[in-house]
Amino acid sequence: MDMTLDDIKRRKMLQTAATAVGGIAAISVAIPFIESMQPSEAAKAAGAPVEVDIGTIRPGQLLTVAWRGKPVWILHRTDAMLASLDQHDALLADPLSKQVQQPAAAANPSRALRPPFLVLVGICTHLGCVPSFRPEPGGAELGPQWPGGFYCPCHGSRFDLAGRVFKNVPAPLNLVVPEYSYLGDSRLVIGAAPPKA
Repeated sequence: MDMTLDDIKRRKMLQTAATAVGGIAAISVAIPFIESMQPSEAAKAAGAPVEVDIGTIRPGQLLTVAWRGKPVWILHRTDAMLASLDQHDALLADPLSKQVQQPAAAANPSRALRPPFLVLVGICTHLGCVPSFRPEPGGAELGPQWPGGFYCPCHGSRFDLAGRVFKNVPAPLNLVVPEYSYLGDSRLVIGAAPPKA
């Protein structure tokens, strides 16, 4: 059977149409499949950075926010609190924070990007309890050498006002300083590293 020029044109048009319809069908199947591999909105929110207004935190006040399902503390330290940080290094297990638990930008005696504001994950490095904020120096149950800081009631671990662990307590490491950066004078974002200079 001989094909005419019209038959050949019709056949090419049908092949082109079939190829186009098949391509559209393949794309319509591929898009939902590819989207199913992306993290869900809940997963994105669980790991998303958290923006915090620190302009209302008074000196000496501790604010707790949730980030990645963990409590994160933001402490606005007073001048007296900052001055006390170098007074008790002999009592600390890792006073210079050589075992890295903070971003490089916060690797300093105050363990902060801006010394008045301390940002810590509020979970004891021993077994994951949440320490209590005990800023008052001294104290009957904590002893006269207590400079103020954080006390874990579960097993007695103690941390100073920079989150550094004391010697001879169950916690092996300083409290963790998460990645964070400032968005201005009164806002910071937890979970985002500061821009590199």
